Amino acid sequence: MRVQAITWERLGDALAERLLDLTPADGGTRPRVAFDGAPAARPGELAARVAEALRVRGRASLAVAADGFLRPASLRLEYGHQDTEAYYSGWLDTGALWREVFGPLEPGGSGRILPDLWDPVTDRATRSDYVELPPGGALLLHGPLLLNHWFPFDLTVHISLSPGALRRRTPDTEQWTLPAFARYDDETGPAAAADVVIRADDPRHPAWNAPDQP
Repeated sequence: MRVQAITWERLGDALAERLLDLTPADGGTRPRVAFDGAPAARPGELAARVAEALRVRGRASLAVAADGFLRPASLRLEYGHQDTEAYYSGWLDTGALWREVFGPLEPGGSGRILPDLWDPVTDRATRSDYVELPPGGALLLHGPLLLNHWFPFDLTVHISLSPGALRRRTPDTEQWTLPAFARYDDETGPAAAADVVIRADDPRHPAWNAPDQP
């Protein structure tokens, strides 16, 4: 894969421009976008940049954090606080995401999305209000390991870190998650599967596989 240097600001603008013409594959009216990356890659920051770039272009969007849909601690931590297998395949409440986020965006859906369901810090329901995403508005879902779950994304963006960069930028308390990301690279291959790949080993100088590149 050939990449070219870009700033985060220009990247937000470029992705927003791409979303203006993005049509959902299932005939719906609200494109669904993944911002996939380990926490150290900060995919939520890019999703927020794109949301702002869409706003100034008059297009609605809703950034949703996947960690607002984690399972309760009694299920998530059933095998301990540092079980890599559970982190890889069992922390995310995929059923809730399908029901509360993706279902309402299907053709003929209401567009009423629950932006989060569970607070993993307090281990309680968030009790957030539903938010209506108007036709033409974009869902910007961000978080780790998103391409593992067959969600119906219309565009996938993966922020890639080399193993060394991931290790350096992951806090000591979260180093136990690193084998899960190595497995993700081996089994899912997000850097090959995603539509847009951003290399961010140096967070000051990202690079991406620009659409006009072969």
